[in-house]
Amino acid sequence: MSRTVLGCIADDFTGATDLANNLVRAGMRVVQAIGVPVQALDAQADAVVVALKSRTLPAREAVAQSLAALRWLQAQGAQQIYFKYCSTFDSTPLGNIGPVTEALMDALGTDFTIATPAFPDNHRTVFKGYLFVGDVLLNESGMQNHPLTPMTDANLVRVLQGQCTGKVGLIDHQVVAQGASAIQARIAQLRSQGVRVAVVDAISNQDLMRLGPALHGMPLVTAGSGVAIGLPGNFGLAPSSTASALPPAAGWQAVVSGSCSLATNRQVQAFIASGRPALAVDPLQIAARQAAGGDVVTDALAWAQPLLAQGPVLVYSSADVQAVKAVQGQLGAEASGHLVEHTLAAIARGLVGLGVRQLVLAGGETSGACVQALHINQLKIGPQIDPGVPWCHAQSDAAVGAGLHLTLKSGNFGSDDFFSKAFVQLA
Repeated sequence: MSRTVLGCIADDFTGATDLANNLVRAGMRVVQAIGVPVQALDAQADAVVVALKSRTLPAREAVAQSLAALRWLQAQGAQQIYFKYCSTFDSTPLGNIGPVTEALMDALGTDFTIATPAFPDNHRTVFKGYLFVGDVLLNESGMQNHPLTPMTDANLVRVLQGQCTGKVGLIDHQVVAQGASAIQARIAQLRSQGVRVAVVDAISNQDLMRLGPALHGMPLVTAGSGVAIGLPGNFGLAPSSTASALPPAAGWQAVVSGSCSLATNRQVQAFIASGRPALAVDPLQIAARQAAGGDVVTDALAWAQPLLAQGPVLVYSSADVQAVKAVQGQLGAEASGHLVEHTLAAIARGLVGLGVRQLVLAGGETSGACVQALHINQLKIGPQIDPGVPWCHAQSDAAVGAGLHLTLKSGNFGSDDFFSKAFVQLA
């Protein structure tokens, strides 16, 4: 295997492919590992992304998993570590972004790193330390209603300071606009003031490209996926179409969606409006069927089987905020979430067993549960569908004798016609 120069740790599975996508577009051959591997990967890769499902775990567990990933990446020879979190900075007041960042810093013996979820291609920008989603502040974007990680403050310096024991500072847009030398001078100034983590402004891809060279040699980078576009050049790599090559696609097509984000709800409605078959499931329905001795998974697969030969089908549990809150009020937030994840994961595995070889998974928690149910250990990252969302290729014991193309879509990403467009692009 070629030497791995960049080792990445992502706090959820869709976020991992989001990061891998930007690295591939910038010229890196990338493999995504599902969980911390037990041995070296048998693949050619300039970068390896270890995908964890740690975003909403208790902080202590998230730290332990992240440190295990770090040790494995160091054993592969990674020269720089990249801790990737969501472009909407998803976290609770106690973490996990701050605790994981500081634990990785301590393990690497470094006293400084940066933090920025900026990803202008997906309308995530940071200005004067405030995170914008499109034209509105984070806390006005709908993220304030997230069922697991509601974001009610757009000031990232303040948010991160609440999660960190060390001092948090800011590298503002005026410094970033002056380029790498000015950024490095600001870093030196902040370090002299005892700052350990600095939020970095970025309102354009040009800002991220200016930031990239300034991070050369920094032991730890923490960010969303946007910063990745400026890093491969530090290792002498340039964009190349060969980095995203995947095997030809075959087999039937399906979408499994568990995200309740505004973007995914629009994608579900667009798919239904196109006349394609769609089946809704919800926690109350699942619980009722179980109480009656039935099984929603069996029902869903029986519904899908005669339809698959006619084109893609959709199984979804996406719903608006009020519907989600109503269900959580009856079953509890954690119980209802686990019920849906388990059910959708079993449906995804069943669909692959029926012959689906092109699979779109929507939502971070849903994607994580489905990938685990499919016993996928690693993904080869392919071409981009929409910013932050690539097609991937993997082996699964559910796809006997064949590989599986799949995409792991963050709930907030993708155009309204994403579900249909993805299959057209792959063909």
